Amino acid sequence: MMNLSLGPILWFWSKQSVFDFYAKAAEWPVETIYLGEVVCSRRRELKPDDWLDLARDLKACGKNVVLSTLTLIESEADLRRLRRFCEQDEFLVEANDQSAVQVAIRNGLKFITGPSMNIYNVATLNILARQGLVGWNLPVELGKETLEQLIRELKTDGLDLPAEVFSWGFLPLAWSSRCFTARHYNLPKDNCEFRCLEHPDGMELRSRESQELFRINGISTLSGSRYDLMRELPDMERMGVSTVRLSPEHQGMDEVVKRFDQVRRGEVPAADPLQLVEAPPCNGYWYGKPGMDLVGA
Repeated sequence: MMNLSLGPILWFWSKQSVFDFYAKAAEWPVETIYLGEVVCSRRRELKPDDWLDLARDLKACGKNVVLSTLTLIESEADLRRLRRFCEQDEFLVEANDQSAVQVAIRNGLKFITGPSMNIYNVATLNILARQGLVGWNLPVELGKETLEQLIRELKTDGLDLPAEVFSWGFLPLAWSSRCFTARHYNLPKDNCEFRCLEHPDGMELRSRESQELFRINGISTLSGSRYDLMRELPDMERMGVSTVRLSPEHQGMDEVVKRFDQVRRGEVPAADPLQLVEAPPCNGYWYGKPGMDLVGA
């Protein structure tokens, strides 16, 4: 049976909200939990030691914990926080930037690559496996045909590298040195007043035709539609996918986890659609279509 994971929180939540969320998650049927700030280095509600303490608490609850790193390293301060995660040996690290890969290798630390890492072929996986890679995430823009080919080639090469697939949530598409949330409020990035706290699931960005195209989340841009591969779980299991990733949202995640758990166990979940933050569903990338498409609706 495939594992379920909770990806790192992509949004900016208060410290207490983060603690409350993971207190509930400790009771959910997920095997792996990713912890850490992956979007913006100015989001310092939790310090590295806070994340490590939280990781130890969740580990004591029987969870496999992975420490996630920033996706965009911009300063020496960012590197110091990165080194703090890579200097410990209690937990695996999820590298979301090549800098994290290099620091993990230098410290002899086993690591996983996140969905933001550009891994498109088995040659890359072979190189990283020799340097400490023990698992990888499929980039969100790739689909099942590419994944099936990669898994097949890995088996041919005799490599045991578990594959993880982002399967629920707003797709992280791009990162920039500019903060779009601060820009919206006519604030400089370095004095943003932490306005992201007012948008716990990001800010909607609609076209002139009122189509929800994107979600703005500080320096990151996410899909306006919510990726949902719940119905594709049987295909993933057939292919040999190890883990299905669910991206945290501010409300309703207990129900999301419950239904994905039902599907992976071969049960039929409730027929009514999941609606947390109001957003259309999509699954286009999985089928090699435009990401915002919904195939097989």
